[in-house]
Amino acid sequence: MKQYNKYIDHTILKADALNTDIIRLCNEAKQYNFMSVCINPSYISLAKKELKHTDVKVCTVIGFPLGQMTTNAKVSETIDALKLGADEIDMVINIAQLKMGNLDYVTNEIKAIKEVCKDKILKVIIETCLLTDNEKINACECIMKAGADFVKTSTGFSTGGATVHDIELFKKTVGDKCLIKASGGVKTKEDLIAMINAGANRIGTSKGVELMK
Repeated sequence: MKQYNKYIDHTILKADALNTDIIRLCNEAKQYNFMSVCINPSYISLAKKELKHTDVKVCTVIGFPLGQMTTNAKVSETIDALKLGADEIDMVINIAQLKMGNLDYVTNEIKAIKEVCKDKILKVIIETCLLTDNEKINACECIMKAGADFVKTSTGFSTGGATVHDIELFKKTVGDKCLIKASGGVKTKEDLIAMINAGANRIGTSKGVELMK
């Protein structure tokens, strides 16, 4: 039987999440031995403290949720997050630049962030609900070219989340050159298994405990 817990990035990214919410998230992640907690950068230090002496990683988000910051701002945000102890980085691309066909911009921005991440995992959020299939393919190609580790579907803050179609499209495009994270809308065990069967290597969800039960 698959160890589904290690697919899960246990997530709270709400603007009104409190210290108590982050502590609860970390306790749940320890209880179920999830792969990581995914939290906003201001809570990295708290999460590191709560997860000390465990193998649960601390994942944080960069350029979140719109991706419209400058590349320099995203790089600076990443450097700060890594100094605070983040183990994994989930960045949002500049979606408008992708849609305008400025693929060099998208690639170079991802590459700049990966250069400061070094051996830390970099996942790249492309916000699939705002893209055509051709744009999704273009985004995957930028991500592979830039040397990032994962393509990720969604922030969970736009008009839709992960779909099996998108995961299958990613897998067809990236093959084994890049890993895949399905995020947004994975709420049931059936959703979880469908995403994994389609090719997802990681699942971002706020419903991790319910999925395990």
